[in-house]
Amino acid sequence: MENQHTLQDIKKTVILEAPIQKVWDTVSTAEGIASWFMPNDFQPKVGHEFHVQSPFGPSPCKVMELDAPHRLSFSWDTDGWIISFILKELDGKTEFTLIHGGWKEPETILPKPNEKSSVIRDRMDHGWEQIVNEKLKKAVEG
Repeated sequence: MENQHTLQDIKKTVILEAPIQKVWDTVSTAEGIASWFMPNDFQPKVGHEFHVQSPFGPSPCKVMELDAPHRLSFSWDTDGWIISFILKELDGKTEFTLIHGGWKEPETILPKPNEKSSVIRDRMDHGWEQIVNEKLKKAVEG
């Protein structure tokens, strides 16, 4: 029997050797986000519409939630995705969690890449692993 439920959120957590404010500045400013993710015109303001420059061209985004220095959520592209950054202070270090939610049913074809949601989710899961554990870590810790 085919599973017609939506796909599970992608969740990546890393402990960063940096105070929460340094991590927040790296994940909540256009320059900071560009240093580990993609070029963008982000502004930390609820309702702000911006674009990230993805391999498939500019992706429209909108800031949904902002609670400095603990949480930032934004919509990403037109497929219903929501990206959330959650920061937790840990005695001079910071626990950073990324959640990529809003996935469709596995067989749903996503228009831009023209592939099944399950294929894209799998690819993104691996991509976020590298982005969070390598690129973000390097951007924050140097």
